[in-house]
Amino acid sequence: MTETAPDDSTAAADPLLRISDITIEYRTGRRRWTPAVRGVSLHVEPGEFVSLVGESGSGKTTLVQGALGLLPAAARIRAGTIAYSGVDVTGWNDRRLALVRGNYVGFIPQDPNTALNPVKKIGQQVIEAVRFNQPRSNKAAQYREAALSSLRTAGLTDPERVFQQYPHELSGGMKQRALIAIALAGQPKIIIADEPTSALDVTVQKVILDHLIRLQDDLGIGILLVTHDLGVALDRSDRLLVMRDGEVVEQGPVRQVLTQPANDYTRRLLDAAPARHHGRLEPATGVRTVAADAPVALRAHALTKTYQLRGRRPHRELRALDAADLLVRAGTTHAIVGESGAGKSTLASILVGFTTADHGTVQVGDRELTSLRHTQLRELRRDLQFVFQNPFTSLDPRFPVSRIIAEPLHAFRLLPGKQQRRARVVELLRSVALDESYLDRLPSQLSGGQRQRVAIARALALNPRILVLDEAVSALDVSVQAQILQLLVDLQAELGLSYVFVTHDLGVVRLIADDVTVMQDGVVVETGEVEQVFHAPQHAYTRQLLAAMPGTRLAADAR
Repeated sequence: MTETAPDDSTAAADPLLRISDITIEYRTGRRRWTPAVRGVSLHVEPGEFVSLVGESGSGKTTLVQGALGLLPAAARIRAGTIAYSGVDVTGWNDRRLALVRGNYVGFIPQDPNTALNPVKKIGQQVIEAVRFNQPRSNKAAQYREAALSSLRTAGLTDPERVFQQYPHELSGGMKQRALIAIALAGQPKIIIADEPTSALDVTVQKVILDHLIRLQDDLGIGILLVTHDLGVALDRSDRLLVMRDGEVVEQGPVRQVLTQPANDYTRRLLDAAPARHHGRLEPATGVRTVAADAPVALRAHALTKTYQLRGRRPHRELRALDAADLLVRAGTTHAIVGESGAGKSTLASILVGFTTADHGTVQVGDRELTSLRHTQLRELRRDLQFVFQNPFTSLDPRFPVSRIIAEPLHAFRLLPGKQQRRARVVELLRSVALDESYLDRLPSQLSGGQRQRVAIARALALNPRILVLDEAVSALDVSVQAQILQLLVDLQAELGLSYVFVTHDLGVVRLIADDVTVMQDGVVVETGEVEQVFHAPQHAYTRQLLAAMPGTRLAADAR
């Protein structure tokens, strides 16, 4: 086996990356190894965009870690080979793989908040990558210029300013571009990107992916994108591989996979994608109708909220909400959309009384919420419940499911008999399509979708009329997301619930919402019925959000 790193001499004959029949195992006991990836093969050619798609636990990230030599100590490559431009690097130690990482393959991790060093300026971090991957003279000016060039190539329009900033001073999109700059510092032939846009707003996601495509076209870089978002993969890729339970179950050109999927699992993923559907989801019990004269369940008027930014001289204010209005009709779903910082979560928090507005009013039915005392507000929460974005952090990890769901019953001293409470908890579990076998499980023993079902069951314990859901499906895989959305639609039809649904995903809005409010920088820029806003948006920002929606190939195929 050669001791040298891959170079251009073999690039014409071999793919940039070829993984052949790779099997990766994790140690699960003293002598027991469990396969996480089984017999997977893939390749990436120069200038090609390949996407690896699969849900949580499918083995995508493990496969990428194996290709980069970044597997944890408890994992090993049991069989198969990894080759860059024909050079077999399987089994190379970390010192030898350093010849490959950076100056041949660039890596863009998922979360810039953990990948970037918070106490070092961006320029220092890019220079470190330049110095490691492109040894030069000791002249600091050369390293600085190379780092600035990498920042420019990554699409940062003011590289001199970004060079001097710390990560916390950058937006999510700018931090992700800084990671791209670090990945480009070694002038790689291939970039491996592991969920690089999953935490970004749809417009920022579009900008990042557009830039990766430009790098592919301008520099001939091969790209391997790891993602759970089928819409993104289909929009951007030349070829697609679908993973499930550690195996590739489908692969081929995008058009082939989209129009002629050979595997049932691929078909289920395609069917579950929001972009595949036009019009609202209907409840399992039949077609849903909403009366034109449905009463108002919740009304917010002229809500304003300003935060003082501490630790800055001179003192600055952040206007999180600026005279925001909202009207939710009984028995309907009203979506609030916008990018990070738009004020969506602040508005939701004020609606349920978690945060106090500086000005404005919130009215639930015929009661004005903002003037209520604490005891009155607590009683109102029986009608108004909140479902958080991340159920793993909102569910007490020490409590079994039975106690979690029963918490509101204890808090409001309802159903004092033990058997009565248990019967109510079982009833609530069944309402979210879970059975009694889950009663004694801890949150850590549940999947993401099951945890969210438990959170919804807990919110329903007091028979509320209104649920406020803050990004309640954004962290879920597409098939689990589809199940939760259908559950919400069914519960609404059965119980007459009203929903306030906070999201940045317009595809989800189209599936479940009757009305939508679009927010930008704390201001409501557009509101109306979903069909009206989607088909005839009045505001430029709304048109921008709609244009950035992933899944255009999926949507075209569904027509």
